[in-house]
Amino acid sequence: MSAPQSPDVRAARRLVVKIGSALLVDRKSGLKQGWLSALAMDVAEAKVRGTDVVLVSSGSIALGRKVLGLPEGVLTLEQSQAAAAVGQIRLARAYEEVLAPHGITTAQVLVTLEDTEDRRRYLNSRATMETLLGLGVVPIVNENDTVATDEIRFGDNDRLAAQIAVTVGADQLILLSDVDGFYTANPKEDPTATRFDLVDTITPEIEAMAGDPISGLSKGGMKTKLLAAKTAVAGGCAMAVMEGSTLRPLTALAQGANRTWFVAGADPQLARKRWINAMKPKGELLLDAGAVTALRAGKSLLPAGVTRVTGTFGRGEPVAILSPEGAVLGKGLVRYTSAEAKQIAGHRSGEIEAILGYQGRAALVHRDDMVV
Repeated sequence: MSAPQSPDVRAARRLVVKIGSALLVDRKSGLKQGWLSALAMDVAEAKVRGTDVVLVSSGSIALGRKVLGLPEGVLTLEQSQAAAAVGQIRLARAYEEVLAPHGITTAQVLVTLEDTEDRRRYLNSRATMETLLGLGVVPIVNENDTVATDEIRFGDNDRLAAQIAVTVGADQLILLSDVDGFYTANPKEDPTATRFDLVDTITPEIEAMAGDPISGLSKGGMKTKLLAAKTAVAGGCAMAVMEGSTLRPLTALAQGANRTWFVAGADPQLARKRWINAMKPKGELLLDAGAVTALRAGKSLLPAGVTRVTGTFGRGEPVAILSPEGAVLGKGLVRYTSAEAKQIAGHRSGEIEAILGYQGRAALVHRDDMVV
């Protein structure tokens, strides 16, 4: 078996880039406008290549605390939330202003940990992100620090970026950091520390090498980056850690800059299908012959092709998909509750609004949420 190869960022189909606070905000002067403008050039080039791009950006609290004149040191939860409220609008505007000259539309997406743990919210955010990316938009994602509390926080944007990468089915995640990769020890403290170019398996020995945060502005150390890597590679997404302060960091990465790649063993779609297939169904959808033919042709499952709904399930929960004879064809994450599914089964998608009283999604189970 040949050794794993380092991915090429220029070949990414869907790319998530995480930007740390220390890269984006200077303690004294505020936003690093020149660096951000250079990053926008990298994003624009990626878009020209046909790559979908999502930016997970820290910096709202750092920007807001400077505007509000808050003291140095650790902020209280209330101060952090106030700083985020002031900083988020400035952060979103900054990205809009640097990307608009390249003809790129941006969107602000604020999330909390609850949004990924609650299946209904997860499906909502996934559908929103897919729509934005399909329209060519670059989403700017951040933790919603104005409402997040200690109990529901991601705690750092490395974990958030990995979760977003899995949510959108990205094949590459780049963590722009204050270190140029993953080392055997903290290079600031141990001069004998060596950097890994590539990690194909996160072993207990690798985990033991993780150190603590180095930067005073950022919260994420190597431990959080390893947690992010575990999440990403399990979802079929390769992840790179690199020093991001250089202008045009994605260009530098493509040209061989120091970095550590954590490689994924499967592509994002395959990893997602395995995840769905491992779930225990909460109900069953019996199909007609026409729906079976459509599914085998790669289509989504529409309500019109369902002849019977059994079981009790909520929106986003797994269901078994059965042939007209009752044989299991596959599994999927359903977009309606069992009560709603029973009401719209056998009806055309255009009738959903009249039946349920609101305009629902056309598919009962989308093809991306299905294993057949």
